Amino acid sequence: MVDSPTFPTTPDFESLFQSAPGLYLVLTPDFNIVAVSDAYLRATLTKREEILGRGIFEVFPDNPNDPSASGVRNLRTSLERVLQGKVSDTMAVQKYDIRKPESEGAEFEERYWSAVNSPVSGPDKEVRYIIHCVQDVTEFVRLKQQGIEQRKLTDDLKAEERFHKAFN
Repeated sequence: MVDSPTFPTTPDFESLFQSAPGLYLVLTPDFNIVAVSDAYLRATLTKREEILGRGIFEVFPDNPNDPSASGVRNLRTSLERVLQGKVSDTMAVQKYDIRKPESEGAEFEERYWSAVNSPVSGPDKEVRYIIHCVQDVTEFVRLKQQGIEQRKLTDDLKAEERFHKAFN
């Protein structure tokens, strides 16, 4: 008789969380990173041991080469809404560049994200954590931008064609 494997009565939630297919980051109310999924680490080119315990805005600053960068301000506003209202906050698509690792030059790479920030309350109904869930929508945004550029080129060509027909 073959023994069937035994499973603990309580799942290992840390392993489950880290292995989740979604991009998740868990923050304290003062915005320090306390947990991160493996998928989030891959998407942001970071390492768990280098980001845990640090502030999200220290780990993910605005791109200093982009004077119009507003990712930090917009994310902070959303996180503060979660703390104040104790409800989830869905952000508009954000341009929020990420820094490549030192081994790749540590330059910033353009990225676009769709994010939802959700509170985790304790028994006293106070926010204990914020789950920051993101999707990398960079390719979608780029394809949309290409479509807009192609439509503009098509419109320009049509206008030029009408102009030539009018004078020929």
